Amino acid sequence: MRPVHTFLAVLVALVWGVNFVVIEVGLDHFPPLLFSALRFLVAAVPAVFLVRRPRVALGWVLLVGLVLGVAKFGLVFLGMDLGMPAGLSSLVLQVQAVFTAVLAAVFLGERPGPVRYAGMAVALGGIGVAAYDQGATGPVLGFVLVVAAAAFWGLSNVLTRKAAPPDALSWMVWVSLVPPLPLFALSLLVEGPDAGMAALRGLDWTGVGAIVYVAWISTIFAFGVWGFLLRHYDASTVAPFSLLVPVFGMSSAALLLGERITPLSLVAAVLLVGGVALASLGGRAAGRGAAPVPDPVTVSAPGEDAPASGTAEPEREQGGGHPAPVPGA
Repeated sequence: MRPVHTFLAVLVALVWGVNFVVIEVGLDHFPPLLFSALRFLVAAVPAVFLVRRPRVALGWVLLVGLVLGVAKFGLVFLGMDLGMPAGLSSLVLQVQAVFTAVLAAVFLGERPGPVRYAGMAVALGGIGVAAYDQGATGPVLGFVLVVAAAAFWGLSNVLTRKAAPPDALSWMVWVSLVPPLPLFALSLLVEGPDAGMAALRGLDWTGVGAIVYVAWISTIFAFGVWGFLLRHYDASTVAPFSLLVPVFGMSSAALLLGERITPLSLVAAVLLVGGVALASLGGRAAGRGAAPVPDPVTVSAPGEDAPASGTAEPEREQGGGHPAPVPGA
């Protein structure tokens, strides 16, 4: 990987890690469902005029928009609003890799190999440690909602694998068109119109900055760069950088929000990140008989533009065209 592209991959992981801190800031200004709706509205509406619709059936866009945009992101924002720490949220969401593998085995007939099973067991051990730590120090419901969000993320990964969108950015932009209306409706029903109007009337530059960050920097910019990297390198080259997201998430939450990193949370981080790495990357290395975990964005599809670099195509062929994870919140 060229040094500039390595820098971009680390930058995307940093953007997605810090995104959890920005969500925490935004939740001080908006009710969670309204904030999530505004995130997708600001991200999708201007961008949809700049990118063409992905070459997939509209039904897949609608379905993934509901599962990923409404269920997954709605639950993350609700969980964090109920007291789930930003750093721990960035970590716990990584269990989506386990949910993805299980759902892929059920609905796609994929059979994980022994290395992947071992990685999933280690990752689940990390979730158990994190659950114990959170139960002793914070609200359990917030933790449960974030785990549920990871399950919906896993389902959206499997659905995205079936849809096979050829481009990460256009797929994310068009999927982002789906959640605003359902989330606005849920916000009116659950949070009430008074809470939403009060948030909009009290809007300040901090609130605007939070929306701009989660919509344009974390969504449009980061997904655009990630998709660029996937067009030039094999997924197994890009994927390991996603494991930096909880590292940046937990460290930025500690530095900027003063969140305490307990010894148990460090143990949970090592187990969960190590387990996900083993499940996602060890399975690829083992190769034979181990079906790849389907992750959110496909590497290539028939008719996709050729890469700019002459060495990129052999790299992509080497990886077999498997998807690479997109871990942003």
